[in-house]
Amino acid sequence: MPRKQIRYAVVGLGHIAQVAVLPAFGNARRNSRLAALVSGDPVKLAEMGGKYGVEKRCSYTGYDALLRSGEIDAVYIALPNSLHCDYALRAAQAGVHVLVEKPMAVTGEECERMARAAREAGIKLMVAYRLHFERANLEAIEVARSGRIGEPRLFTSSFTMHVVPGNIRLQRALGGGVLYDIGIYCINAARGLFRDEPQEVRAFTAGTAGEVEESVTAVLRFSGERLATFTCSFGAADVSEYRLVGGKGDLAVEPAFEYAMALQHRLTIDGERKERSFAKRDQFAPELLYFSDCVLKDQDPEPSADEGLADVRVIRALYESARSGRPVALAPYEKRERPGLEQEIRRPPIDRPATVHTQAPSGGR
Repeated sequence: MPRKQIRYAVVGLGHIAQVAVLPAFGNARRNSRLAALVSGDPVKLAEMGGKYGVEKRCSYTGYDALLRSGEIDAVYIALPNSLHCDYALRAAQAGVHVLVEKPMAVTGEECERMARAAREAGIKLMVAYRLHFERANLEAIEVARSGRIGEPRLFTSSFTMHVVPGNIRLQRALGGGVLYDIGIYCINAARGLFRDEPQEVRAFTAGTAGEVEESVTAVLRFSGERLATFTCSFGAADVSEYRLVGGKGDLAVEPAFEYAMALQHRLTIDGERKERSFAKRDQFAPELLYFSDCVLKDQDPEPSADEGLADVRVIRALYESARSGRPVALAPYEKRERPGLEQEIRRPPIDRPATVHTQAPSGGR
């Protein structure tokens, strides 16, 4: 009998795994089951395993044995960015499907290795871009594509937050940095709304936060004389917004990138303004539902490894620009698949659960 549920191991039990990924399985029962937990913290394993009824638990040293056990079909990798490539490669080599948090990896070379390993092993690999399944951001893409605001010309965005000392986002060796953590949202939004890849980038950094930059301002130049600019920071009040300006009007989305609150559109066309709110929903269960369907139906996922690489190559170019003080040109990059409204999946919001041995980037629980 064909399998109807994909059995997942969640690898890494940090904050995002505990507050969003683990509870999302309750909204993804149709085709997804939480079957195993992997962590270096025995207290997390015991408490999360008991809470979610997961008997299969192991430390990182038991990861390879778990992959070979036949008890899981896929992994959800929620580890520090620097570990994404290694853990994805080991899963692919064992024939286990991979759903990996963004950024896909730290370098373009790592992304390419992951994509190649997935192809050679015949497994599915998807990068966890939750907003590719969320209505407000997919509607924004549709507004841009429809021509209602005219030809999109300018994209601007701010994404800022406070991050406490010691957080992994501030540790360079773990793949920390403003662009990897929150700048990637602005890059992905600009690419999706323009339905294109940037040709040249420029970046400036300011301040330090732990071992990484505190703030980054970036400019991305696209074909057709279109520009995207954004500022991200680990040292400013919480802001999450973007604005797309066309020849006839503009669309502002604020908040834009959050998963714990409703999102808001403000659409202005020829001087007439309309506002629309999009209810808070579970943004992680749709990823599980979609990816499990891809595995069960042998379909290629979007967002794919190509999407993950597209963002990482821009991030690397921006860091090079900030280092050199000069603009950096990007090689042409062909990207056929783009997210659209047909990918929307709605699941009800979840209550924020209590956490164990972890905290939010801002220091709260």
